Amino acid sequence: MASGKEYLEFILGQLSELEEITYRAMMGEFIIYYRGRIAGGIYDNRLLVKPVKSAVSYMPAARYEKPYEGAKEMLLVDKVDNKEFLTGLFNAMYEELPVPKPKRKNKP
Repeated sequence: MASGKEYLEFILGQLSELEEITYRAMMGEFIIYYRGRIAGGIYDNRLLVKPVKSAVSYMPAARYEKPYEGAKEMLLVDKVDNKEFLTGLFNAMYEELPVPKPKRKNKP
């Protein structure tokens, strides 16, 4: 089941106080970036984030779920209605999120 654009817009609205929240559509789902780093995504209308230590500490009771079959487990964010909670979660996670690898240029 693909995620709806309405749910994406809701989550983006909840994260609107953060600078540099972007997304990329991928196979009916959405990857969420925070300041250029992948923080998580929307899969089957669920917000899942990378299980970095700070996210686990921030949400100690969070369930681990797979975004899709064969993927690594991520943390399910239950409190998507709480804008302050989401902002705090993403800020807490930022330093631990992997830095994107530089894109390789193809030589002619």
